[in-house]
Amino acid sequence: MLKGIDQRLSAEIVHVLMLMGHGDDLVLCDVNHPAATIAAKSTYGRLIDMAGCDIPTAARAILSLMPLDTFVPAPIRRMQVVGDPAAEKPIFARMQAVADSAEGRPVGMEALERFAFYEAAKRAFAIIRTADSGPYGCFILKKGVIDLPEL
Repeated sequence: MLKGIDQRLSAEIVHVLMLMGHGDDLVLCDVNHPAATIAAKSTYGRLIDMAGCDIPTAARAILSLMPLDTFVPAPIRRMQVVGDPAAEKPIFARMQAVADSAEGRPVGMEALERFAFYEAAKRAFAIIRTADSGPYGCFILKKGVIDLPEL
């Protein structure tokens, strides 16, 4: 363990977050998502499991280290409800609250049709599957920039 790093973040997750650059996407999903199939097409190439966490808990841990992109209006994308694109599920508001709190500002979130979401997920850097039972606990987080002091 290291100081200041949430214990839910495995060494592999921290490694992936460090490998990612500005604009790279990270998929955070529930157990219903075809995560293993899609992860094989991601940059990282394999699925990362974050067992024992629901989506908000996992997002809170990840966003304690990873900034969201400020150069795009919606650095979070989620899957639309099939057959009712305007529908809201409780997980959407829970994820919004976590993101807003982590960033200290309102964070834009946009909905993608199911198959458009799958295609976007295939282009992600990595896929992290949580133990969340869903449904519709599928989010793509776009990594932002941290303004660091010179070395």
